[in-house]
Amino acid sequence: MDRKVRMGIVGGGYGAFIGAVHRIACRLDGYIELVCGAFDVDPNKSKEFGKEVFLPSDRVYGTYKEMIEAEAKLPEGERMDFVSIVTPNHVHHPVAMAALSNGFHVACEKPMTVNVQEAKELQQKVRETGLLFLLTHTYTGYPMVQHARKMVQEGQLGKIRRIVVEYPQGWMAQRTEDTGCQQASWRVDPTQAGGSFTMGDIGTHAANLAETISGLKITEMCADLHTYVSGRKLDDDGNILLKFEDGATGLLWASGIAVGEENGLNIRIYGEKGGLTWRQEEPNTLIAAWLDKPKQILRTGIDEADDTRVPPGHPEGYLEAFANLYVHFAKAIADVKAGKSASPQTHGFPSVDEGVRGMAFIEGAVESSKKQSWIKFPV
Repeated sequence: MDRKVRMGIVGGGYGAFIGAVHRIACRLDGYIELVCGAFDVDPNKSKEFGKEVFLPSDRVYGTYKEMIEAEAKLPEGERMDFVSIVTPNHVHHPVAMAALSNGFHVACEKPMTVNVQEAKELQQKVRETGLLFLLTHTYTGYPMVQHARKMVQEGQLGKIRRIVVEYPQGWMAQRTEDTGCQQASWRVDPTQAGGSFTMGDIGTHAANLAETISGLKITEMCADLHTYVSGRKLDDDGNILLKFEDGATGLLWASGIAVGEENGLNIRIYGEKGGLTWRQEEPNTLIAAWLDKPKQILRTGIDEADDTRVPPGHPEGYLEAFANLYVHFAKAIADVKAGKSASPQTHGFPSVDEGVRGMAFIEGAVESSKKQSWIKFPV
């Protein structure tokens, strides 16, 4: 394709942290340009924000419906190619359905919806339309996560026995939602966030990371979710015992009230012959331990297949991981435009299928915690 892939964005206006991340990440490799947006539920705020990102006024819309309908009427050479959805969770489903129904590919923040039923509806719509769907599970875009997955796939660790993954944060240790913090208020509101704060906001990342690296799907779970901050409507901490395919077992902990923690996503995977450790706060390092040889410290750039942009020793992090997902997605869209075959599997990005599993994980955690018992994974 002899042009950039064109993106429209829904959400991500004033006060939105993740919108800026998406706008930076999509531009990093030069494959994507932002051409339109509906940035806020308030049409006036959307118009004002559009000026700040230098969009022409006729490509800044008051609502997502207006944007999708107007863009669909533009010639192929002008309209957006895909919609990026960076709103609170409850808006993901209607925007994605509208975009797919009008022929646009979709990139969407996680969790994909607020319940499994909506997730399955999106999955069916993607299958019916044949359009591409990117679920932005950011952490799978890190080079050392992909390297760890490759090592497991090659059998270097032997049969996987144990997976321990945790995602502690401390920013919600008090009633942050009462301080005017927009990022906190919607995340603990069941009407906007869904059935769980910790498992919806960060636990899904941990579960997806465990499945991505190990190549094993969760089959059973036993959860204990808890709300420590008085008056909060959703849980703010949770532990889950896990069973995976092929006999592996695991433990997942996610928390918003772990005082002092910043973004402590980390994972340890143990097989018959070795183990791997990866920490998101030190993303360029992967530690491999072995039964019969010294421990290894592996660094980003050791493999030519790694998604890196700079020589070893030059740090790359969160924005670059995000950009890796976007560049793979953009290349897939370009291939589709050129009449070639493309899919999340061939181009390497999380899909609508991971979105369905993410929603099943959240609903399963809530159900198991209420029953205080083991349950089968819901999908």
